Amino acid sequence: MTAATVVTFPSGAVTGSGTVVRVEGDVVVLDATPFHPVDHTWPDQPGDAGVLRSSSGSAAVSDTLMAAVSDDGSFAVGADIPVKRGGQGWTWLVGHRLADAAPAWLIPGVVVEADVDAPLRGGLSRGHTACHLASLALDAALADLWRKEIRVDPLGNPDFEGLANQSSRIHADGSVDEYRLGKSLRKAGFDSEGFAASVAERQARINELLAGWVASAAASRIDVEGPTIVDRRTWRCDLPEGEVGFLCGGTHVASLAEFASITVSLDLSDPQLLVMTTTAVPAQ
Repeated sequence: MTAATVVTFPSGAVTGSGTVVRVEGDVVVLDATPFHPVDHTWPDQPGDAGVLRSSSGSAAVSDTLMAAVSDDGSFAVGADIPVKRGGQGWTWLVGHRLADAAPAWLIPGVVVEADVDAPLRGGLSRGHTACHLASLALDAALADLWRKEIRVDPLGNPDFEGLANQSSRIHADGSVDEYRLGKSLRKAGFDSEGFAASVAERQARINELLAGWVASAAASRIDVEGPTIVDRRTWRCDLPEGEVGFLCGGTHVASLAEFASITVSLDLSDPQLLVMTTTAVPAQ
């Protein structure tokens, strides 16, 4: 029976070796990989690209996805997986989607070197860390707009991010997040009108916080509960206000010193939808 894929990307690895355990069309599964897959249930960070190599040749990987095989042998990839990650009755895998058809030499039992596109990974890691920091700064900047007590974020501020975020898309050195400002948020106690009247001030406060955090050069890491793709992972960062952490399946920088700056822009063109665009500039 196939075992869950062992992953090394949480440590920042971009190279490694693995044994091919399954080839399904243009999707290759290894027993171990440094490649990070896009999550099929919350596809915020894109999957890695790169190359699989052996003495017989090389095969370009265009995307990396979650894959799973059920106890009765059904194999599914990406959005075709019918259950959430970690669901019972399924073994969880990482699928490497090839840019072309699988070459004849790429068969089960072959050992390959797996090389991730490191510049792309670096940009996505910066984008993901910046996205989390921006969400914390957003919560802090909106903290005085709540009329009722609600759950709090890792810094102790009302969790606007957790209640309102409906979409997050990470790209190299940035992200775009959408927040629904509807009736349910107002019922929870959020002053949407007060926010609409002070968007520019809130944006300035977010960027002030982000500038301070970048200047702190705080350490950042991923803690893991186990070695496989299905084991829980938590991003942690030692901000000046204290350590913060989120459950997170993505990749991140090792230090905020990797940024020259992180800034956001807030767009409330639609009074029911806040769009926050986060831009990271890498340190030289």
